[in-house]
Amino acid sequence: MADDQLLNDIDAYLDENWESMVRDIATLVRIPSFEELDKAEEGAPFGPGPRQALTAVLDLAAGMGFETHDCEGYIGYADFPGESDTQLGIIGHMDVVPAGPGWNFPAYDVTRKEGYLIGRGCLDDKGPSVVALWAMKYWKDRGEKFPCTIRFLFGANEESGMGDVAYYRKHYADPAFLFTPDAEFPVCYGEKGGYDAVIKSEPMPNRRVRKLVGGAATNAVPGQAEAVVEVGDLTQLPGTDRVAVELDGNGCARLVAAGKSAHASMPEEGVNAIALIVDFLLENDLLTREERAFFEFESRLLNHTDGSGVGLKTSDEYFGALTIVGGTVKVEDDRFMQTVDSRFPTSIDGDEITAILTREAGKVGASVENTLLMVPFLVKPDTPAIQALLDAYNEVTGEDAKPFTMGGGTYAREFASGASFGPERPWIKDPDWVGSMHGPDEGVSEELLRASFCIYAVALKRLMDAGL
Repeated sequence: MADDQLLNDIDAYLDENWESMVRDIATLVRIPSFEELDKAEEGAPFGPGPRQALTAVLDLAAGMGFETHDCEGYIGYADFPGESDTQLGIIGHMDVVPAGPGWNFPAYDVTRKEGYLIGRGCLDDKGPSVVALWAMKYWKDRGEKFPCTIRFLFGANEESGMGDVAYYRKHYADPAFLFTPDAEFPVCYGEKGGYDAVIKSEPMPNRRVRKLVGGAATNAVPGQAEAVVEVGDLTQLPGTDRVAVELDGNGCARLVAAGKSAHASMPEEGVNAIALIVDFLLENDLLTREERAFFEFESRLLNHTDGSGVGLKTSDEYFGALTIVGGTVKVEDDRFMQTVDSRFPTSIDGDEITAILTREAGKVGASVENTLLMVPFLVKPDTPAIQALLDAYNEVTGEDAKPFTMGGGTYAREFASGASFGPERPWIKDPDWVGSMHGPDEGVSEELLRASFCIYAVALKRLMDAGL
């Protein structure tokens, strides 16, 4: 049942403090906090960007009056002490994927346009983390004394391995329950398994494709790809609506493909630029025999995101179908190096995926190296904590939404008891010029973030009332 007085008070607080929240988001977005392990050092295990972002958010939390702690640069936290040491956790991440090409707005700044905030991290996950932190501050400013301590964890390695959480769980106990503002509303109680691998072709020193590069991250559908290929004495090579061709007059052509970026958990929303290059090379017979064999395998892999092209198609009753995308490609030591990201249900496991990919890749002389494996994560949707989050969402929005499972991987799966909780509402469509997370022109509506603040503020109260 909605508490009108509480909702009115939260709305008033939001109006009074919204511009401060936007300024805090901008402070964090201006930091290019992607992983750079070659620049890692003591206190900055993931490189200077994540280190700087972690310092910045801990400074914000300390300025709000919270007790903060820096865990050797791996992760940090801010505590709102309660009547007991039992913890309710919130966890957001300060790292981002690299900007990549294709931006029309500054990647590392916040641009406000027509009610949207544009910039890397505005949606994933700096913007949602800031409004969730302010939701915690709302209760502190009211003088509330909760029965449990709220601990806000700030991660620095969510996008590339979650070494931050591994460090934290080695040194600290899990919260009794935890949520992360890094997915979709209303509330997600299960996440598919996660599988990453690198597929390496056999060495091809006499290849015609001299350069092939595409994608910014393994866990995203690549929106851009480029190749340089030997074409001999061709005087023209027609392009397509998505592949531009430039002959250099010295027997080579430069191919530039424009696809559409999307998160690896939702590949149906993207157009794989690497696949566009691969298919163009095949269709125009620009490959040696060895290259053609590998690129035909690539085409089957990249053009069937349900895994059917390489024998991986499967589904279950909880999560639906397996997905797989090819995120990045490069040439190294005369080999083509293709990364893949699969989100898989309970009807298959990581060993089976490796075995099937190895069998299919082996037919063209390629090898497979599994680089990341996360088992599916599933909790009961009728637990008090999940129901408290769901009730908070429905109370604020007036909806009658139901909990769900998803293909994305969040921090929630790394803890004993947790859930992912907003802020995305994918059924509400953004303008075409607003990009998605991990893509160029990443953006989020101010209305969505404002609603999220209200939902998180109510959720903290409902979780406490439910005893976690």
